[in-house]
Amino acid sequence: MSLQTVKVSVPATTANLGPGFDCLGVALDLWNEVTFSLQGSGIHVEVQGEGAGLVPASEQNLVAQSYLQFCALNGLPAPSGLRVVCRNHIPLGSGMGSSAAAVVAGMLGASQLTGVGASPDSILEYADQIEGHPDNAAAAIYGGLVIIAAGEQRLLTRRYDLPELHVAVALGEIDLPTRAARAALPKNVSLADAVFNISRTALVVEALRSGDLELLGQVMQDRLHQPYRLPLMPGAAQVIEAALQAGAQAAAISGAGPSLIAFTRQPAGAVANAMQRAYQDAGTPARAFALRTTNLGAQIES
Repeated sequence: MSLQTVKVSVPATTANLGPGFDCLGVALDLWNEVTFSLQGSGIHVEVQGEGAGLVPASEQNLVAQSYLQFCALNGLPAPSGLRVVCRNHIPLGSGMGSSAAAVVAGMLGASQLTGVGASPDSILEYADQIEGHPDNAAAAIYGGLVIIAAGEQRLLTRRYDLPELHVAVALGEIDLPTRAARAALPKNVSLADAVFNISRTALVVEALRSGDLELLGQVMQDRLHQPYRLPLMPGAAQVIEAALQAGAQAAAISGAGPSLIAFTRQPAGAVANAMQRAYQDAGTPARAFALRTTNLGAQIES
């Protein structure tokens, strides 16, 4: 008997992690839950929590679009009746992987309800076609720390478990679409800047794997994207400094922003609050999150 209902849970993610531009991602313990049901006629979407009233409650919703894209890629007809209920905890447009979570949820829901049973690697390849950069999607699918690179025929990934790390996130009320954050980047970089980032990216991986936050603080600098994106986020430089002054060992832009992320040895509430205050002192309203990393990737319940 084919499945009629499936629930997919997908974690938030943070990408880049300083110098690891478009090639590093980490899963965070903040989850979107999406329930898919084959019922009725047409496609109906209900959005609860983050994004309610802001994102389409129709087949134009990114979750539904990803479901339909999976069907098209596998030569399957669109469902005659589909109900999608999204319970969102990941803020939209935040640099915390909300779009990747939507794409992964839609793809996994379709994989289960159609009976295709696509592998995680296949889901990632499909998600990359929609997202255009697979770092967030990879961390959302696999959990933990993921390194990803484009191979000649497929994406190359390596995943690592992490010790539980405390993470503070400050999300300023700044309109910074990913396309705008990417448009701010230079088309060419110097050899010195490339070497600067390559050497530090390798050490970021080692620092995260071993939980060595002192090392992480020494190697989380970047020359490829942060110098060009920080000016687009009023108060962001002060927020990073506030995080370090409050006891965080390392801080950076999360993904393309506008959220900023800091790693700390202790539960992250105090650091998150200090980051929020710094944003507000700079005239930017902000929200704060005290989170942890997670080694769990997307989960499926049928």
